[in-house]
Amino acid sequence: AELSESLQNLSGRAKAAHLHITALKNFQDKVQVHCDSLAAELERQCDELIAAVETARARLKEQLLREKESTTKTYRDQTAACSKRLHQTTSLVQFCIEAIKEPDPVAFMQMGPQLIGRVSDLELKWDKELNSSPTNRLCPYIDLDLDHKSVLRPINNFNFVQMKPPGPPDFLQDECVGENNSVTATWGPHPTSRVTGYALEIDEGDGEFKEVHRGPETICTVEGLHFNTVYQLRVRAYNSSGVSPYSSSVSIRTSATAWFSLDRILSHPECKILSGGAGVTCESYEHRVALASVGFSRGRHFWQFSIDSYDANADVVFGVATINVNKEIMLGKDPNGWAMYIDHQRSWFLHDSAHHGRCMGGVGVGATVGVLLDLDHGNLSFYVNEEQQGEVAFTNLKGLYYPAVSVNRNVSVTLHTSVDPPQQVHSDYDSQSDT
Repeated sequence: AELSESLQNLSGRAKAAHLHITALKNFQDKVQVHCDSLAAELERQCDELIAAVETARARLKEQLLREKESTTKTYRDQTAACSKRLHQTTSLVQFCIEAIKEPDPVAFMQMGPQLIGRVSDLELKWDKELNSSPTNRLCPYIDLDLDHKSVLRPINNFNFVQMKPPGPPDFLQDECVGENNSVTATWGPHPTSRVTGYALEIDEGDGEFKEVHRGPETICTVEGLHFNTVYQLRVRAYNSSGVSPYSSSVSIRTSATAWFSLDRILSHPECKILSGGAGVTCESYEHRVALASVGFSRGRHFWQFSIDSYDANADVVFGVATINVNKEIMLGKDPNGWAMYIDHQRSWFLHDSAHHGRCMGGVGVGATVGVLLDLDHGNLSFYVNEEQQGEVAFTNLKGLYYPAVSVNRNVSVTLHTSVDPPQQVHSDYDSQSDT
């Protein structure tokens, strides 16, 4: 029995040794692959250095050629100027010698003072030119030299770096901000670390962090969050040797309320966006859809439209839509729009071309239409002049929805955001919350 137990233990050791040998053999293969990868990277970086040296050589040769041409031109110009002055001097000297030979003293006395003046003037010009000439400051050598040692030292120190897991990144606090229902985090690497990428995590209030970004970027915007909520974020870096510790967490609060406008790019081209996104009109006979700049996926949001111009023969359509809604037709006529269309007498709820909820009471110039999107309960309701229009229009809404409106026939509406819901809205919401 003792021998049998010892044999079993020995057999277990042998099995563990076999697994260890297998792992070592696998490591040998991985070492080969990694060395091949490093060799390829070495070639790439050396080629990059060689290309940089070639570029520097071409740049310096061009600079040297310009200096040579500039210096040579200066010498040529000085030579031409001196030659011209020397020719003038030689001609004057020869003329003066001939004048001295003049046998008539009276004639010589008449021209003598003029010759003396010309000689004196020419002598002064020589003194002035020679004293101020750049030739006195020039030499046969160009005032340039090369210092390659400052570049050669780093190249001689070019070597492999011993990899180790990076240190924790640091958030740039001043650049971590919340806007509407999104937060933007910005961070930087640990100063002594080599980093391949980063993993950003967010705590949405339940005490558990979840990853929302992975990659080499050092900035990330997380969208679709709750308004007026504080979120905790943390980040860590990684490379081939491992993962860094987490950074210190940063707290970012989203906006208290939703400020948004109608978006020219997201809207149909025939929609004329007014006042920087505060309103919209359209001359087309057919309905054209305009979308807001912000989409909602959670929370409770209320906004209003006021009607500025209106033809009693036109329908005005308000509601929400997904980003891929058909903007060529009335809002609510395709599966991606949920709307209420209303004229001067009555309204209907519309989705995927199906009507329901006919309700008396219309709109005119000066009327307001409110839209309550309650994604906490998945409901969409409408209000006309602060009064709820019919029952809850749509239920079971889940996803990302953009405030939307479709207009035609020169109907003009103005958007109002960050509006307090009517008191009746609060009552309905409270009753829903209690159930």
